This record gives sequence, structure tokens and C-alpha cells, in this order.
Amino acid sequence: LNSLCFPVELRRLLHLIAVFCFVYVLLKTVKLCRRRWKMLERMQLFPGPPAHWLFGHVLEFPQDGTDLDKTVTWTHQYPYAYPIWFGPFTAFLNINHPDYVKTLLLSTAPKDDMVYQFIIPWIGEGLLVSSGQKWFRHRRLLTPGFHYDVLKEYVKLVADSTKTMLDKWEQICMEGNNALEVYQHVSLMTLDSILKCAFSYHSNCQVESDSSYIQAVYNLCFLSNQRFRTFPYHNNLIYYLSPHGFRFRKACNLAHRHTEEVIRQRKETFKDEKELEKIKEKRYLDFLDILLCARDEDGVVLSDEEIRAEVDTFMFEGHDTTASGISWLLYCLAQHTEHQQKCREEIQELLKQHKQIEWDLLHKMPYTTMCIKESLRLCPPVPGIARKLNKPLTFFDGRTLPEGCLVGVSIYCIHRNPMIWNNPEIFDPLRFSPENSANRHSHAFIPFSAGPRNCIGQQFAMNEMKVAIALILSRFELEVDEAKPPIKIPQLVLRSKNGIHLKLKKLD
Repeated sequence: LNSLCFPVELRRLLHLIAVFCFVYVLLKTVKLCRRRWKMLERMQLFPGPPAHWLFGHVLEFPQDGTDLDKTVTWTHQYPYAYPIWFGPFTAFLNINHPDYVKTLLLSTAPKDDMVYQFIIPWIGEGLLVSSGQKWFRHRRLLTPGFHYDVLKEYVKLVADSTKTMLDKWEQICMEGNNALEVYQHVSLMTLDSILKCAFSYHSNCQVESDSSYIQAVYNLCFLSNQRFRTFPYHNNLIYYLSPHGFRFRKACNLAHRHTEEVIRQRKETFKDEKELEKIKEKRYLDFLDILLCARDEDGVVLSDEEIRAEVDTFMFEGHDTTASGISWLLYCLAQHTEHQQKCREEIQELLKQHKQIEWDLLHKMPYTTMCIKESLRLCPPVPGIARKLNKPLTFFDGRTLPEGCLVGVSIYCIHRNPMIWNNPEIFDPLRFSPENSANRHSHAFIPFSAGPRNCIGQQFAMNEMKVAIALILSRFELEVDEAKPPIKIPQLVLRSKNGIHLKLKKLD
């Protein structure tokens, strides 16, 4: 009798499980449908390009070099803002006009919890993604690390790293190969620079050509972007079990080992009493020393997790975004040789009276600075940022978004908005002359974002770009490699799918 009852009990159990699963899926579906209807209602004031009911606009962005061109085309049609759908349930209001951007960036809206949540396992909740009192506390803590007295000391370190890269380029040219993919070389140089400047860490990564960390960062940027674009991957379990999730964790572990070694070495230095006294006698501490010496009002130090999060954040932001900016600047100057030559003449005139590039010279190269800014306009290292509204937001034209909406700021499109810029696709450094800049909207040019959450390291980045371009142009002439034009792809930073290929000519 028991043996006959068992299958009945089993069938009942399976039946209950099936009913439970059906009810769960039904409730989840209803919840997602309500979410979609709510998003449609919120976005109804903002017309935009037609979206597929399931994929949204994802299929419009095949990552083949046309993605950004597509958004620029939409900007011409919808010059203020338009919704972009990523799948059936997630929509961002993509804004591309300075008046809209100003309203958003001067608000207290935190970073969004969609895009940035996917990079938290990598960079932690550091200054980039944290919010509220934690963000305010860390921002106030780290700001002295970018005081101009600190930045002065960095000029020589950046120059040394750049010279190491240029010596390698010279060796490559002597071997008869004047064609070069520069992004990888520049990435190693900017990594070398940030390690020396912010972390007092000498890695020899350029000499040893150790690109394992750089490759890990490239993979993490690609995989984070891919996860955001793939709706099923928004589920943590599905992503964890996927091959892409495995690759992400592997790259994360490599990046974390790198930063942990940097922190470990600096902590070892602190055990040397003489070295510790030297550090304490500094008027301004560097970035990592601030983190290791920091104490709050109650004397509590930062936890190991908080320190690593900030180091991971600045290791990434301090080298990858600057590498993007310098690489695209080199490409722009290679395309426009007349501007390249004007920069070279300006730099050579300065270096006649100085044996090396110095802090005081960085403010005496106006034409080069204008070229840098025009390159940052056309090729911003960070093509977009995002916020999640923590309260309703009303724009200057009266249109309102309710609390909870996701808003994307398309820096790339703002810099190409024809309502703001004449002939926006033309490389024209004179846009940034004092007279042409005087009446420009304060939020028309935002390569480093704007408002209270602007880039804390923007002055460091500008200085590094000036030092690098001055030394490069004083030793090499740049030409475009017509056989390998770059294919722009927007990830966390603006990259080229096939690298940035230039031809180098050593100057006499």
C-alpha cells in the first residue's frame, strides 16, 4: 500500500512545484509589464526614434563603428532629449543639450543603478559610484591629493614615463617599422605614470611590456558593456553561470591582484620609520598615502575594502581615460598636419630655453591647449554618463521627469549638437580661443563632466596630455595609416575596435 501511495505523493509534490513556478513566472511577468507601462508613461513627453518591442534600440548598436554616428543622427532629429530602450523594460532619457545637462548635473541625482552596478564587483564602491555621505566624505578626503603643489611634482614623473615610451618608438623606427598601433603603448605609459604619481609605485611595466593589467581592464570594459546590452545577463545568477561571467571574474581577480600588490608594497614602506617620517613631513600627501593615513572625526581608519575600492577606481580612471584622450589627440593631429605643425613650433619655441618640460611651461602653450580641447570635444574619453533621479526634475522647457527615472548624458552628442556648435564635425581648435569661448554655454563642453560630481583628476589629466603631446611632437612627426582607420566603439571609455594606427617619422 505504501509503495502505491508514494507515486501519488510525488505527483502532488511535482504538481505543487509546477503551480508555484507558474504563479511566480506570472507575477514576474505582470511586474515587468507594469514596469514597461510605467516607463512608457514617463517617457511620453519625449518623442524619439521607434524601438523594437522586445529588443528596444539594442540592435541599432552593433558595435561596428556606427553606434555613435547613429546617436548623432538622432541628436539632429531630437536636439534636446529622446528615450533609448535597452530591452523591453529599461529606458534612459538620453539628453544632448547643455540646458538639459545643466539641470541634471547641478541636481543631487546619484549615479544610476543600472550601468554602474555591473562594474561594482571590479572597482567597488569608490568615488565613481558611491553616493550620499560616503561620497562626500571620500571626495573631501581625496581633494588635497590633486592640489597644484602635488601636481607640480608629477610633471617630471609623467615626462620620464613618456620618454620611456618614445625611446621604444625610436627603437621600432630604427628597425625599419614606422607603422605603430599607439593605443597599447600609450596605455602602458599612462599606467606607468599613474602608478608613479598617485601610488609611489615603480612597476617597469613599459620596459617589461607587461600588459596583463591593461588587457584585464580592456576585457572588463567590454564585458561590462556587453552585460548591460544583454537583458538576460542583468540577472546575477544567469551571468554568474555564463562563460562571459567566468571571464569577467577572471579579469576582476587579475585586476585586484595588481592593486593589492600596489597597496601591499606601500604598506611595507610605512613600516620603515625613516620613510614614514619623510611621508609625514610632506606638505601634501599623494593619493595612496592619503588613503592609508586617513582618519575620520572618531579616529577610525578606512577599511581595506574602502582603500582597495578607491585604488581600483583611480587605477582604472587614472590611466585608461587619459590613454584614450592622448591616443585620439594623436590621431586628430595626424589627420590635420597643419595644426600638428603649429603645435610643434609652439613647443619647440618653449623648449629652446628649457632642457626639459616643466610645470611653468604647461600654461604657455595656448595653441596646443586649444588642440587638446578640440580633440576632447570630438573624441571625449568618456562618451556618456548616467544618473538616477532621486526627486522629480523639471527642465527649462517645462517638461518633467518623475523620481526613479534613468537619465543618460551623451557627452559625445552634446559636443556635436549643431544647435551649439557650427560645423561640429570639423576639427577647429580656434573654437577654444578666449574670444570664441567667452559666450559659450557653461555645459556645452563637458569632457570631465560638470557640477559637484565632476572629475576630481581633470587637472592631472590635462597636465599629462600636455606633457605627453609636447614630448611626442618634439621627437616625431605623425601621419595617419590610411590602411587601418580606427573604428570607434563606446564602452566605459571611447576606444577603437582595431586600435589606433599611425605612421611615425623621427625628426632630425
